[in-house]
Amino acid sequence: MSTVKVNHKARKRAKVTDKVATVLIVTFAMAIVAILLGLLGFILFRGLGHISWSFLTTVPQTMRAGGGIGPQLFNSLFLLFLTMLITVPLGLGAGIYMSEYAKPGKLTNFIRLVVEVLSSFPSIVIGLFGLLLIVNTFNLGFSLLSGALALTIFNLPLMVRITEQAFAGVPKEQKEAGLALGLSKWKIITSIMLPVAIPSLITGTILASGRVFGEAAALLFTAGMSTPPLDFSNWNPLSPRSPINPLRPAETLAVYIWKVNSEGIAPDATQIAAGASAVLVIMVLIFNLLARFLGRTLYRYMTALRRMS
Repeated sequence: MSTVKVNHKARKRAKVTDKVATVLIVTFAMAIVAILLGLLGFILFRGLGHISWSFLTTVPQTMRAGGGIGPQLFNSLFLLFLTMLITVPLGLGAGIYMSEYAKPGKLTNFIRLVVEVLSSFPSIVIGLFGLLLIVNTFNLGFSLLSGALALTIFNLPLMVRITEQAFAGVPKEQKEAGLALGLSKWKIITSIMLPVAIPSLITGTILASGRVFGEAAALLFTAGMSTPPLDFSNWNPLSPRSPINPLRPAETLAVYIWKVNSEGIAPDATQIAAGASAVLVIMVLIFNLLARFLGRTLYRYMTALRRMS
């Protein structure tokens, strides 16, 4: 009888502990959601009223009111394209190598240590490194390409780590089934493992892209704090006034927000900063939604091909 009572008390304590833990976890989760919604609501409430087509397409004004963010908005999108064009292939290749080809040992452990250390570097340090090596030593100057290379250094550890974890998380049974069918290692990676790893890879790409949108410190020393007058009818990438010239200086939206808040002298500097901040948040949200939609579409397409083959 005493044993039954002890077991009953233990089950009762376990239920109480489970309820308390559930309440705490839900409370923490709701607090995080509330903080996020509060930040988004505050930024959008202050900035949405200042957003218009003219604001999104016109050039900024230094002394007069009524300036826009057209060049800075384009610079942010173009810099994102250049950065991910470099980061994604390098990150995928390095992550696949670390997961599938690298043999366990001191060299592999050292590479992982280097990746972890690099991921903890402050962005200002990456910016100074880019200024000394990319801008000055390689003589690329303050340019979109310099900013993209600096952000690649900043984002590469994240892409490598997420790619390695995504491929390491694929069930061994699927790889063994591919080997049993006589498939090559590369065929197994591209046809069996990659479709399974796609959701995690999309998440990593979104995280890396979000850092590109919001980064300012590293770009101050690499991409520059000014934008030359752009001619959007000139698509020659070698022209100094071409918007797609990767060797021209480019002030991004995040850098422009910092500059307006710190040294803006236009009469409506506060409104411009609020509107630009709202645009930046909306851009990140839209990119996240589009990336997840494309990720699901690509996942369904690749898994359908795998079933057909």
